[in-house]
Amino acid sequence: MWLFSRKGSSGFSGYSTAEEVTQEIIGNGLTAIVTGATSGIGAETARVLALRGVHVIMAVRNMAAARDVKEVMERDIPSAKIDAMELDLSSMASVRKFASEFNSSGLPLNLLMYHSLSAYGQSKLANVLHANELARRLKEDGVEITANSVHPGVVDTDIFRHHSLFRGLVNLVGQLIVKSVQQGAATTCYVALHPNVKGVCGKYFGDCDITKASSQSNDADLARKLWDFSTDLVK
Repeated sequence: MWLFSRKGSSGFSGYSTAEEVTQEIIGNGLTAIVTGATSGIGAETARVLALRGVHVIMAVRNMAAARDVKEVMERDIPSAKIDAMELDLSSMASVRKFASEFNSSGLPLNLLMYHSLSAYGQSKLANVLHANELARRLKEDGVEITANSVHPGVVDTDIFRHHSLFRGLVNLVGQLIVKSVQQGAATTCYVALHPNVKGVCGKYFGDCDITKASSQSNDADLARKLWDFSTDLVK
């Protein structure tokens, strides 16, 4: 249940599931790379995209877990086209270098004073800034590729497993204020497949509709600065 949700202009709401928002949509001929596809929102996104005929590539850290999920999906969806790709996240030296240089870069993020919830929020801000700058560059170059950001809402996934307070709140009132995984994957699947979103670029989606993001995430100068810093880091 999603207590405060209303249907938007798309006809969907926070109650809507990924299957509902993609009903009757045929994704044959499309390929999607889905990160975090072995559990939670990522797994449900991969499953629903495969259900609609999309060739899904699961980008994962744990190939054993990916094989288990892949076997289940292929059993439940005989027509599914699913592959797995391993992500290499082993270089901690590069992570420390990133934290040190990013902290001294002048951006309003302090990654040396690490706190898990703050870091999570910072990473999501960086995601939106990156998508906005990518969208700007694509438009500037006249490339017919779109880039958007999505907010799944507060979803009951394993993200709460290390935070006993939040886990307790979710257990207590979860059915009233927290989305299911099926509802959490809806906006991602909607933006990926729904014809209403064709040609839409540089927008922020929540509950399957364009919605307002934070003022900081709409800071074009900050987005450019993050882009340039990231580009220099990976050269």
